[in-house]
Amino acid sequence: MSELRIENWRMPAADLGPENPLPPLQAARELHVVKEAPGVPDEILHNIAYGHLPNILPYTMQDGYSRARKPRTFRVAVLENELLRATFLLERGGRLWSLVHKPIATPHRELLEVNPVFQPANLAIRNAWFSGGVEWNIGSIGHCPFTCSPLFAARVEGPDDTPILRMYEWERIRQVPFQIDAYLPDGSPVLFVRVRITNPHDQETPMYWWSNIAVPETPSTRVVVPAESVYRFDYVSKLRVLPIPEIEGVDVTYATNLDRSVDFFYHVPAGQRPWITALDGEGRGLAQVSTDLLKGRKLFVWGMGAGGRNWQEFLSQPGRAYIEIQAGLARTQLEHLPMPAHAEWSWLEAYGPLEADPTAVHGENWEQARGAVADALENLIPRASLDVELERSERFADTPPVELLQRGSGWGALERIRRQAAGERPFCSESLIFDDQSLTKEQSPWIDLLRDGAMPAGDPSAAPCGYMIQAEWYTLLENAVTTDGGASWSAWLHLGLMRYYAGDRDGAREAWERSWKAAETPWALRNLAALAQEEERLDEAAKLYVTAHRLRPALLPLAVECGRFLIEANHPQKWLELLEELPQSLRDVGRIRLLEGQAALEVGDLKRVKQILDQRPVVADMREGEVSLSDLWFGYHEHRLGAPDGASVDDALRARVRREFPAPKEFDFRMMNDEMTEHNE
Repeated sequence: MSELRIENWRMPAADLGPENPLPPLQAARELHVVKEAPGVPDEILHNIAYGHLPNILPYTMQDGYSRARKPRTFRVAVLENELLRATFLLERGGRLWSLVHKPIATPHRELLEVNPVFQPANLAIRNAWFSGGVEWNIGSIGHCPFTCSPLFAARVEGPDDTPILRMYEWERIRQVPFQIDAYLPDGSPVLFVRVRITNPHDQETPMYWWSNIAVPETPSTRVVVPAESVYRFDYVSKLRVLPIPEIEGVDVTYATNLDRSVDFFYHVPAGQRPWITALDGEGRGLAQVSTDLLKGRKLFVWGMGAGGRNWQEFLSQPGRAYIEIQAGLARTQLEHLPMPAHAEWSWLEAYGPLEADPTAVHGENWEQARGAVADALENLIPRASLDVELERSERFADTPPVELLQRGSGWGALERIRRQAAGERPFCSESLIFDDQSLTKEQSPWIDLLRDGAMPAGDPSAAPCGYMIQAEWYTLLENAVTTDGGASWSAWLHLGLMRYYAGDRDGAREAWERSWKAAETPWALRNLAALAQEEERLDEAAKLYVTAHRLRPALLPLAVECGRFLIEANHPQKWLELLEELPQSLRDVGRIRLLEGQAALEVGDLKRVKQILDQRPVVADMREGEVSLSDLWFGYHEHRLGAPDGASVDDALRARVRREFPAPKEFDFRMMNDEMTEHNE
């Protein structure tokens, strides 16, 4: 009997911490930049160049976490039938956290990599991300804005009384609703996941979707997929078309054969059923298959190098390692696809246990391996049956929920209210409930603007929140400040942000200066500092950053941003002096210690650098692709060895340092070797 219930899942967890109140005006360094793509089709190249974002506004950064863990109970939804039990982390993006095949004894019982801890790290567009399970990614390249946030969750009754877990939200960058319906019919050997994205607008919008599936990494695990070639991305700049299973004499279908981080985007031929599996030495493991719209398939590995191994432990704990098999709308994860006005895209995914002849799966004949898995998959869930199930599932796609299990953000409710006030049609059907109870203080100023034609000032000492970039709100706020010459500091602050996002830098500067005049807040000064930095008015930016920081010296994100800028702008001594003003609680933060070490290296204070390195600072928000800790280590030894005789740091000295003074394990986050790192820089 199929059932849906709410339970608790307890595990050691780091606190997610407060969100960063500083709007992310500049995009983070993008790892997925393609400069060379020989042989890649023009359509893919066009999609790679399409739909990129200047930043992640209106979202803010989730960077307040630490690495201190304590037992914590998470609220989960469980779908279960006679064969499978699926557990979803409702508070963390609705992630499919566990999928257990009940009839099989361990170790084959759990089909996913279930992280034994919740540990955020800096791998997503909003910073915080965690490994394990199946993550749902919508909207933009990078991990979903909701990956560490609650989704709406509801119970829906299917036409045959099958309980359906519906998870959904209003995605604010693309301004689209999306809906995930997960269900386990009686006796089904697979979990069904039906996804629907709707473009409610009169114009095309760039779209993106990838389902990222973590499975255990073992020497015997082989990733089998119906493809003979891949688009390999090397995390430097090259996207190359290569045959598989062997590349340069290495069988790349076994993740542990690879020494560095790499993406393999499989070219599943048109008309071929899209699927991907990760099977162990006995031919057992997880299979993911979908209807044809979800045509992309991918393998990501951290690699067996020191940096990749360190990342695996950084995200979990010693002895745990995973790879990701993924499924997406596009051929590669570097692309956005044009979604036409008023279009609706729906597809069905299926997740379940698969067992195929291990001799064929692990044999030297790649075609036979694929064929054996394809046959086993057809026995598990025939292609025709999956297509029929997609059509059948349309009968409940618009069915209203019978029970709301969890609320997400209030932004969908705000958009519903705005559309009602403007006489516009709804952006979704009754299948998605965005009720007034989801509204919070983030939406409150915008409701006041809609109702009263003005935005309230609020407390200037309190951190602002609830940023908005949507064109309709931009017009409303512009009209409000034009009508009300004495607009509040808050109205000018938000308007400056909207102007900035729209590309009006002069207008943004004017608005933030007016905000500062109305109330001397660090929020306006910081935005003016970031704008001055962007426009290369570096001395002005330095003064603004320092002044903003002194207005709120205990705000860690502002201290970090100020320190980074001062070092990059060749003012390391100024940062070292400013450190003396920081509260001790901030001085001890790993990121602050790293910035202190970088500044000390710049001014030649090697004793101070050594002291910091000896203390082994842990930087909780180490960014994917960031090598600052290992660079500080190598930089210290380069200057130490080069200083006595006045020798400059040249390639020979760099090579010697890397040979004689390898980076400590806890400092090494390099996703590639030194040669490729230097090329990337």
